[in-house]
Amino acid sequence: MVDFYPPTGPYDSGFLDTGDGNRIYYEQLGNPEGKPALNVHGGPGSGAPRRPTRAWDPERYRLVRFDQRNCGRSTPHASDPAADMRLNTTRHLIDDIERLREHLGIERWLLNGGSWGATLVLAYAQQHPERVTEMVVPAVMTTRRTEIDWLYRGAGRFHPEAWDRFRDGVPADQRNGDLLAAYARLMEHPDRSVRAKAAADWLAWEDAVVSNEPNGVPGMYSDREVDAQIAFVRICAHYFSNGAWLDEDQLLRDAHLLAGIPAVLVHGRHDMGCPVQTAWELAKAWPDARLHIVEDSGHAGSEAMQRAVRTAIEEFKDR
Repeated sequence: MVDFYPPTGPYDSGFLDTGDGNRIYYEQLGNPEGKPALNVHGGPGSGAPRRPTRAWDPERYRLVRFDQRNCGRSTPHASDPAADMRLNTTRHLIDDIERLREHLGIERWLLNGGSWGATLVLAYAQQHPERVTEMVVPAVMTTRRTEIDWLYRGAGRFHPEAWDRFRDGVPADQRNGDLLAAYARLMEHPDRSVRAKAAADWLAWEDAVVSNEPNGVPGMYSDREVDAQIAFVRICAHYFSNGAWLDEDQLLRDAHLLAGIPAVLVHGRHDMGCPVQTAWELAKAWPDARLHIVEDSGHAGSEAMQRAVRTAIEEFKDR
């Protein structure tokens, strides 16, 4: 069993006004005088965990986590059709992180984020390397269009019946085109029932992708209430149909900007959503990063993967 710390809840929370109508929920846990660290959630659109943290030493770390734009407790919520998705891009999120750092009076911090969170911490660190002390990155994803195409088309080779259902969730005349753009249009439909069905169809596919991993959990993505489903899928479709507004290979191409930042990358060998190839390529492009491939894990994680992530967090706490 992974030896976690006792549960630690937030000692501070609040909302950060971005100046464009968005309010970002954030909270701080651990020791106010400890080493600053930022935990960045995946999705995009999943929201930060609501549970207490147990992986971070509450005596040594000052842990910050937040809900990215339009999800979790941040407002306006993407389940509201009036929420303007044009104000939610990778650039907006990078600026939000930097604004949050300044608001909290933090000079430099450790970054931690997996899956979409990996993309966001990499993009932030390449923009603001002087603000980053170390990085712990599980489930490496750089949101290249090739990675997106694998997740929403290529992986259908393993689950053809589930992928057919995913494809058939959009209008018949759009099934041979840009499937993610078609879902993005459905998620802007004025009829809530249309948005809810599209969200359910999308999440059923996400569930199928991880279903045969070593530790796949039934309903891993769809097990959330309807508003959270709608927000998650609306934001995901918005980001992925636009390639996250990143150049193809941008985060790998610019890995040299991370020189001098120690990092641990942790990736499951059997990750069906984010194949290990991307983690391997990033580790080769970033000499300061060590890659730990976990043999019994997929995207859903495992005890061994939790242990590897926690070991990295422990390693950096006194640095």
